[in-house]
Amino acid sequence: MTTTLLKNAAVLVTMDDARRELAGGSVLVKGNRVVSIHASHELLPHAQEVIDCSGHVVMPGMINTHHHMYQSLTRAVPAAQDADLFNWLKALYPIWARLTPEMIRVSTQTAMAELMLSGCTTSSDHLYIYPNGCKLDDSIAAAQEIGMRFHAARGAMSVGESNGGLPPDSVVEDESFILRDMQRLAETYHDPSACSMCRVVLAPCSPFSVSTGLMRDTAALARSLGVSLHTHLAENDDDVAYSLEKFGCTPAQYAENLGWTGPDTWHAHCVKLDDDGIDRFARSGTGVAHCPCSNMRLASGIAPIGKMRSAGINVGLGVDGSASNDGAHMLGEARQALLLQRVGFGPAALTARQSLEMATRGGAAVLNRTDIGHLAPGMAADIVAFDMRGIEHAGALHDPVAALLFASPVHAALSLINGKIVVREGVLQTVDVASVVTRHNQLARTLVNG
Repeated sequence: MTTTLLKNAAVLVTMDDARRELAGGSVLVKGNRVVSIHASHELLPHAQEVIDCSGHVVMPGMINTHHHMYQSLTRAVPAAQDADLFNWLKALYPIWARLTPEMIRVSTQTAMAELMLSGCTTSSDHLYIYPNGCKLDDSIAAAQEIGMRFHAARGAMSVGESNGGLPPDSVVEDESFILRDMQRLAETYHDPSACSMCRVVLAPCSPFSVSTGLMRDTAALARSLGVSLHTHLAENDDDVAYSLEKFGCTPAQYAENLGWTGPDTWHAHCVKLDDDGIDRFARSGTGVAHCPCSNMRLASGIAPIGKMRSAGINVGLGVDGSASNDGAHMLGEARQALLLQRVGFGPAALTARQSLEMATRGGAAVLNRTDIGHLAPGMAADIVAFDMRGIEHAGALHDPVAALLFASPVHAALSLINGKIVVREGVLQTVDVASVVTRHNQLARTLVNG
């Protein structure tokens, strides 16, 4: 197996159990795993490839716990620029109804390329709309080609406008078909082994787009198959009001009633999770994907992340869909999480290292993984390096780790996923980004213009 040594980092941020940060540290990779971590004074081992990381912060690859990658085709659509969540969805559903399989594949690679260049090595994607022959298989094939560690979430919508749901009837699916397809995908693609590159997640879109029966049946199916569960929950005031009116309980109570709590389950947003909901999630080990940019873009509010973390809830970060964030920069998302918590709860509400912890270890815990999220012997070799010698960090090297968050976000100079170098000197190695972007823009025009 190939051995690679990343040596002489300005700071090696392990995010291990002791949260060690090693000035001049090095890390040895063999095959797809970390073999050893070395302090500056230690004799370094031989390796087939040696990469000098002087002037770089080296850290675990970041983990994106919530995304809708197809939405990169509809960034900054004028009709949805100034809308709240429900009106934003109503403006975009008719456009998304024209999606094709090629659009899914190309938009997935566009979103993944952006994530990988930003220091992300693992991403979930919540695909919940399947018009015109689109399948989750299209996303999985795109991920395999570009080389990203992937949690593919089979979303679904089954309750259309005629039955009191939010989506138009034209984009909902039959519930029996949804369950069959979920099982097919899990049995075909889900790999539960250590360092797995693909896992399947069962993910009905939201309580306002699927039935109570489908929520309950999906939870039972997921547990029979040994896969995780994911959905949106308590995203804004309208979301909570819908739950109270339709189900007679809060979103967290609704989730718990249907078996949607536990360490195999995580919910996106939870901006309006109340104290009772926080307690339910903490007691059950339920995770949360915090999406600060999207929450700001749609004026949903500020999620009480500090209170969740203090209660013991696992919280990861998500860039969310590229039509409600309009970007997919994981380091930028971590920075925004830091700033937004301070706006809402004071200058010490979240530290730079706590935000990076959410982006790494927190994301791993939310995705129910123990093989990614920090650097230690035996862990998957998902490693990124940021060059701190540019203008963005001039004068900020008193604390290079904090500077990653306080200064303007930069692209990763180097990235390894499963031991393979996928970004070298800031250039993605696995696909031609320019060609992907050109085709993506062509498809985006076709989709939006009808």
